Amino acid sequence: MTAEPLNIRSYLEKHYPFWEHLNAQEQELLCSRSLLQSCRKGEFLYSNDDDCLGILLVLKGQLRIFIQSGDTREITLFRVGNGQVCTLSASCIIQEITFDIQIEADEDTELIVTNVSCFRSLMKQNIYVENYIYKETTEHFSDVMWAMNQILFSSFDQRLAGYLLDESIRTHSATLHTTHEQIARNLGSAREVVSRMLKYFEKEGIVSLARGTVTITDEKRLKTCTYGEKRCKCQEKNK
Repeated sequence: MTAEPLNIRSYLEKHYPFWEHLNAQEQELLCSRSLLQSCRKGEFLYSNDDDCLGILLVLKGQLRIFIQSGDTREITLFRVGNGQVCTLSASCIIQEITFDIQIEADEDTELIVTNVSCFRSLMKQNIYVENYIYKETTEHFSDVMWAMNQILFSSFDQRLAGYLLDESIRTHSATLHTTHEQIARNLGSAREVVSRMLKYFEKEGIVSLARGTVTITDEKRLKTCTYGEKRCKCQEKNK
Protein backbone atom coordinates (compact mmCIF):
# COMPACT_ATOMS: atom_id res chain seq x y z
CA MET A 1 0.00 0.00 0.00
CA THR A 2 1.16 3.53 -0.73
CA ALA A 3 0.25 6.82 0.91
CA GLU A 4 -1.24 9.74 -1.03
CA PRO A 5 -1.04 13.42 0.03
CA LEU A 6 -4.74 14.35 0.16
CA ASN A 7 -6.84 16.19 2.74
CA ILE A 8 -7.58 13.58 5.39
CA ARG A 9 -9.44 15.98 7.69
CA SER A 10 -12.19 16.67 5.14
CA TYR A 11 -12.75 12.92 4.64
CA LEU A 12 -12.96 12.24 8.37
CA GLU A 13 -15.38 15.12 8.88
CA LYS A 14 -17.57 13.88 6.02
CA HIS A 15 -17.73 10.18 6.85
CA TYR A 16 -17.55 9.94 10.65
CA PRO A 17 -20.88 11.05 12.21
CA PHE A 18 -19.26 11.56 15.61
CA TRP A 19 -16.90 14.26 14.25
CA GLU A 20 -19.07 17.15 15.45
CA HIS A 21 -19.00 15.69 18.97
CA LEU A 22 -15.20 15.77 19.15
CA ASN A 23 -13.40 18.72 20.72
CA ALA A 24 -10.52 20.38 18.91
CA GLN A 25 -7.91 18.23 20.64
CA GLU A 26 -9.74 15.01 19.78
CA GLN A 27 -10.17 16.09 16.17
CA GLU A 28 -6.47 16.81 15.90
CA LEU A 29 -5.63 13.41 17.42
CA LEU A 30 -7.86 11.62 14.90
CA CYS A 31 -6.31 13.48 11.97
CA SER A 32 -2.73 12.98 13.10
CA ARG A 33 -3.18 9.24 13.59
CA SER A 34 -4.91 8.63 10.24
CA LEU A 35 -3.17 7.76 7.00
CA LEU A 36 -4.58 7.89 3.49
CA GLN A 37 -3.55 4.79 1.56
CA SER A 38 -4.28 3.02 -1.70
CA CYS A 39 -4.12 -0.64 -2.65
CA ARG A 40 -4.46 -2.51 -5.91
CA LYS A 41 -7.08 -5.13 -6.70
CA GLY A 42 -6.08 -8.45 -5.16
CA GLU A 43 -3.76 -6.93 -2.56
CA PHE A 44 -4.06 -8.21 1.01
CA LEU A 45 -4.41 -5.69 3.82
CA TYR A 46 -4.62 -7.97 6.81
CA SER A 47 -4.10 -11.56 7.85
CA ASN A 48 -4.19 -13.39 11.15
CA ASP A 49 -0.38 -13.30 11.25
CA ASP A 50 -0.32 -9.49 11.29
CA ASP A 51 -0.72 -7.07 14.16
CA CYS A 52 -4.03 -5.27 14.66
CA LEU A 53 -4.37 -3.13 11.56
CA GLY A 54 -6.65 -0.27 12.63
CA ILE A 55 -10.02 1.18 11.64
CA LEU A 56 -10.51 1.22 7.84
CA LEU A 57 -12.61 3.87 6.09
CA VAL A 58 -13.12 3.11 2.40
CA LEU A 59 -13.23 6.22 0.22
CA LYS A 60 -13.32 4.52 -3.16
CA GLY A 61 -13.36 0.87 -4.19
CA GLN A 62 -14.24 -2.22 -2.19
CA LEU A 63 -12.70 -4.54 0.38
CA ARG A 64 -13.61 -8.20 0.88
CA ILE A 65 -13.54 -9.54 4.43
CA PHE A 66 -13.19 -13.31 4.65
CA ILE A 67 -11.98 -16.25 6.70
CA GLN A 68 -9.84 -19.11 5.46
CA SER A 69 -9.74 -22.74 6.53
CA GLY A 70 -6.63 -24.87 6.85
CA ASP A 71 -7.18 -26.29 3.36
CA THR A 72 -7.22 -22.70 1.93
CA ARG A 73 -10.98 -22.75 1.41
CA GLU A 74 -12.34 -19.22 1.78
CA ILE A 75 -15.68 -17.91 3.02
CA THR A 76 -16.58 -14.29 2.27
CA LEU A 77 -18.21 -12.71 5.33
CA PHE A 78 -19.07 -9.26 3.97
CA ARG A 79 -17.75 -6.42 1.84
CA VAL A 80 -17.02 -2.78 2.65
CA GLY A 81 -17.57 -0.20 -0.08
CA ASN A 82 -17.53 3.55 -0.65
CA GLY A 83 -18.05 5.53 2.57
CA GLN A 84 -18.20 2.41 4.73
CA VAL A 85 -16.04 1.47 7.70
CA CYS A 86 -14.49 -1.84 8.77
CA THR A 87 -14.02 -2.16 12.52
CA LEU A 88 -13.18 -5.89 12.64
CA SER A 89 -9.77 -4.95 11.22
CA ALA A 90 -9.14 -3.44 14.67
CA SER A 91 -10.51 -6.35 16.65
CA CYS A 92 -7.87 -5.82 19.33
CA ILE A 93 -9.87 -2.75 20.45
CA ILE A 94 -12.71 -5.01 21.56
CA GLN A 95 -11.43 -7.89 23.68
CA GLU A 96 -14.57 -9.96 23.11
CA ILE A 97 -13.65 -10.44 19.42
CA THR A 98 -11.54 -13.58 19.29
CA PHE A 99 -11.62 -14.78 15.67
CA ASP A 100 -9.23 -13.80 12.89
CA ILE A 101 -10.21 -12.37 9.53
CA GLN A 102 -8.41 -11.53 6.32
CA ILE A 103 -9.00 -8.52 4.10
CA GLU A 104 -8.41 -8.26 0.35
CA ALA A 105 -9.05 -5.43 -2.10
CA ASP A 106 -11.84 -6.50 -4.46
CA GLU A 107 -11.08 -3.42 -6.58
CA ASP A 108 -8.43 -0.73 -6.71
CA THR A 109 -9.22 0.95 -3.41
CA GLU A 110 -8.48 4.20 -1.58
CA LEU A 111 -8.96 4.19 2.18
CA ILE A 112 -8.02 5.85 5.43
CA VAL A 113 -6.40 3.72 8.12
CA THR A 114 -6.63 5.11 11.66
CA ASN A 115 -4.26 3.90 14.36
CA VAL A 116 -5.78 1.53 16.93
CA SER A 117 -4.40 3.43 19.93
CA CYS A 118 -6.12 6.57 18.68
CA PHE A 119 -9.56 4.99 18.60
CA ARG A 120 -8.95 3.23 21.90
CA SER A 121 -8.20 6.60 23.49
CA LEU A 122 -11.18 8.32 21.87
CA MET A 123 -13.53 5.52 22.94
CA LYS A 124 -12.46 5.92 26.55
CA GLN A 125 -13.10 9.66 26.65
CA ASN A 126 -15.95 10.15 24.15
CA ILE A 127 -19.22 8.23 24.36
CA TYR A 128 -20.14 9.12 20.76
CA VAL A 129 -17.04 7.40 19.41
CA GLU A 130 -17.60 4.37 21.60
CA ASN A 131 -21.23 4.04 20.49
CA TYR A 132 -20.21 4.38 16.85
CA ILE A 133 -17.56 1.63 17.04
CA TYR A 134 -19.90 -0.77 18.81
CA LYS A 135 -22.71 -0.03 16.36
CA GLU A 136 -20.49 -0.69 13.33
CA THR A 137 -19.10 -3.85 14.91
CA THR A 138 -22.59 -5.13 15.68
CA GLU A 139 -23.61 -4.59 12.07
CA HIS A 140 -20.51 -6.50 10.90
CA PHE A 141 -21.43 -9.43 13.12
CA SER A 142 -24.95 -9.33 11.71
CA ASP A 143 -23.40 -9.67 8.24
CA VAL A 144 -21.25 -12.56 9.48
CA MET A 145 -24.26 -14.38 10.92
CA TRP A 146 -26.16 -13.90 7.66
CA ALA A 147 -23.24 -15.40 5.72
CA MET A 148 -23.05 -18.36 8.08
CA ASN A 149 -26.81 -18.87 7.84
CA GLN A 150 -26.56 -18.98 4.05
CA ILE A 151 -23.81 -21.58 4.16
CA LEU A 152 -25.51 -23.79 6.75
CA PHE A 153 -29.16 -23.60 5.73
CA SER A 154 -29.42 -22.52 2.07
CA SER A 155 -28.97 -24.84 -0.89
CA PHE A 156 -26.11 -24.02 -3.21
CA ASP A 157 -28.36 -23.03 -6.11
CA GLN A 158 -29.99 -20.42 -3.87
CA ARG A 159 -26.64 -19.11 -2.68
CA LEU A 160 -25.25 -18.88 -6.21
CA ALA A 161 -28.39 -17.20 -7.55
CA GLY A 162 -28.34 -14.69 -4.69
CA TYR A 163 -24.68 -13.94 -5.28
CA LEU A 164 -25.21 -13.29 -8.99
CA LEU A 165 -28.14 -10.99 -8.28
CA ASP A 166 -26.24 -9.07 -5.59
CA GLU A 167 -23.26 -8.58 -7.90
CA SER A 168 -25.55 -7.41 -10.70
CA ILE A 169 -27.08 -4.80 -8.38
CA ARG A 170 -23.68 -3.73 -7.07
CA THR A 171 -22.15 -3.30 -10.54
CA HIS A 172 -25.35 -2.01 -12.20
CA SER A 173 -24.91 -4.56 -14.96
CA ALA A 174 -26.36 -7.91 -16.00
CA THR A 175 -22.90 -8.94 -17.22
CA LEU A 176 -20.55 -9.86 -14.41
CA HIS A 177 -16.83 -9.84 -15.12
CA THR A 178 -15.73 -12.71 -12.93
CA THR A 179 -14.40 -16.25 -13.10
CA HIS A 180 -15.76 -19.50 -11.71
CA GLU A 181 -12.78 -19.58 -9.35
CA GLN A 182 -13.58 -16.12 -7.97
CA ILE A 183 -17.21 -17.04 -7.42
CA ALA A 184 -16.15 -20.24 -5.65
CA ARG A 185 -13.88 -18.26 -3.33
CA ASN A 186 -16.65 -15.84 -2.46
CA LEU A 187 -19.13 -18.62 -1.75
CA GLY A 188 -16.71 -20.90 0.08
CA SER A 189 -17.19 -23.70 -2.43
CA ALA A 190 -15.19 -25.62 -5.03
CA ARG A 191 -14.75 -24.32 -8.56
CA GLU A 192 -16.13 -27.56 -9.98
CA VAL A 193 -19.37 -27.14 -8.03
CA VAL A 194 -19.76 -23.55 -9.25
CA SER A 195 -19.06 -24.54 -12.86
CA ARG A 196 -21.59 -27.38 -12.73
CA MET A 197 -24.33 -25.13 -11.34
CA LEU A 198 -23.57 -22.30 -13.78
CA LYS A 199 -23.74 -24.74 -16.68
CA TYR A 200 -27.12 -25.90 -15.43
CA PHE A 201 -28.31 -22.28 -15.20
CA GLU A 202 -27.06 -21.75 -18.75
CA LYS A 203 -28.88 -24.84 -20.01
CA GLU A 204 -32.09 -23.53 -18.43
CA GLY A 205 -31.63 -20.13 -20.10
CA ILE A 206 -31.05 -18.28 -16.81
CA VAL A 207 -27.51 -17.12 -17.62
CA SER A 208 -25.09 -17.17 -20.52
CA LEU A 209 -21.41 -17.96 -20.02
CA ALA A 210 -18.30 -16.70 -21.78
CA ARG A 211 -14.65 -16.57 -20.82
CA GLY A 212 -14.37 -14.31 -17.76
CA THR A 213 -18.06 -13.28 -17.77
CA VAL A 214 -21.45 -14.45 -16.55
CA THR A 215 -24.47 -12.68 -18.04
CA ILE A 216 -27.89 -12.87 -16.40
CA THR A 217 -30.46 -13.51 -19.14
CA ASP A 218 -33.54 -14.35 -17.03
CA GLU A 219 -33.54 -12.30 -13.82
CA LYS A 220 -37.04 -13.43 -12.84
CA ARG A 221 -36.10 -17.12 -12.80
CA LEU A 222 -32.86 -16.35 -10.98
CA LYS A 223 -34.87 -14.61 -8.26
CA THR A 224 -37.11 -17.67 -8.06
CA CYS A 225 -34.07 -19.79 -7.26
CA THR A 226 -32.83 -17.24 -4.73
CA TYR A 227 -35.98 -16.82 -2.68
CA GLY A 228 -37.17 -20.39 -2.97
CA GLU A 229 -40.61 -19.54 -4.37
CA LYS A 230 -40.22 -22.59 -6.59
CA ARG A 231 -37.63 -25.29 -5.96
CA CYS A 232 -34.93 -25.33 -8.66
CA LYS A 233 -34.45 -28.66 -10.39
CA CYS A 234 -30.71 -28.31 -9.94
CA GLN A 235 -31.19 -28.43 -6.18
CA GLU A 236 -31.98 -32.14 -6.37
CA LYS A 237 -29.18 -32.83 -8.87
CA ASN A 238 -26.45 -31.28 -6.75
CA LYS A 239 -27.23 -32.62 -3.30
